[in-house]
Amino acid sequence: MKIRSSAIGVVLTAVSVLALSACGDDSTSTSAPTASSGGGASAPAAGGGKVGVDFPRADSDFWNSYNKYVPQLATELGVELMPPTNSQNDVSKLVANTQAMVSQGAKAIIMAPQDTGAIATTLDQLASKNIPVVTVDTRPDKGKTYMVVRADNRAYGEKACKFLGDQLKGKGKVIEFQGALSSVNGRDRSEAFAECMKSNYPGITVFAEPTEWEGTKAAAALQTRLTQHPDINGIYMQAGGVFLAPTLQVLKSKNLLVPPTDPKHIFIISNDGIPQEFQAIRDGQIDATVSQPADLYAKWAVSYAKAALEGKTFQPGPTDHDSTIVDVGGGRLEDQLPAPLVTKENVDDPQLWGNQVK
Repeated sequence: MKIRSSAIGVVLTAVSVLALSACGDDSTSTSAPTASSGGGASAPAAGGGKVGVDFPRADSDFWNSYNKYVPQLATELGVELMPPTNSQNDVSKLVANTQAMVSQGAKAIIMAPQDTGAIATTLDQLASKNIPVVTVDTRPDKGKTYMVVRADNRAYGEKACKFLGDQLKGKGKVIEFQGALSSVNGRDRSEAFAECMKSNYPGITVFAEPTEWEGTKAAAALQTRLTQHPDINGIYMQAGGVFLAPTLQVLKSKNLLVPPTDPKHIFIISNDGIPQEFQAIRDGQIDATVSQPADLYAKWAVSYAKAALEGKTFQPGPTDHDSTIVDVGGGRLEDQLPAPLVTKENVDDPQLWGNQVK
């Protein structure tokens, strides 16, 4: 594979109180995650209190769905949620919002830091105040967290690579819209995609385009690459919530938005699982996406925040909700939720959250 780029680079009301021994993330057991009196993620003394939540952005269909799920699930779970803030993809705003929540009495905080390196100091400050933090979708590079609620983002890149590699029969040109490489998600997806392509599909040229999760940058890159290489026949969008609409607009303007049966069809796989992606699959405009579970991100973020306030702690191991809690180093735990591949064969599955959005 040739790579051309300037950078290469998501309910505790019934958990057991018995400790499980640590186990690997490849276990197939379906036992509940373990709450215990020591080890694993730390928690404050048992009690209640307000939970602060910061939403990372409001310019993405995926995140707008997550933003709606959180207060709904907080109500269902009996969690006292403070009025949410929105850091608008700006870590300095996230820090300021966090400080405001603490001053207003937050006893636990849910956040989704998009810059996973710059938030460490804030996490350590919160830990010093005994305020547990649940991070969603992203895993901070450093700093103490109570639990990370996320899917395996390297698997996103690998699934995208294998899908495109098979569709193109190992030959062709692919443009990849990378997420921000300051984010562990952007790095995980990009690195896994590149490694998989290099190992399995050396006949495919990849044009990796950093976008900072911005649709306008992806559209500009697509315009340029299609002008330089009109024979591009594959696209990997690392976030359909921000990349889908501008990508389809560019392809339509170039008369390339054609069904899979047309020789000019460009095979496209995305990440997110929003309703708009599902409709685009049904319409033959894109071919697949990885469903990132916005509903489960919200459910388990709120659930773990509640567990933290109740003084529960956890150990690595399989859960009762088809995921595995893994130790990602430094005593940090991550609940890796399932994120299935969606194609025309299963796009109408009613269990997919993208088919449940009203």
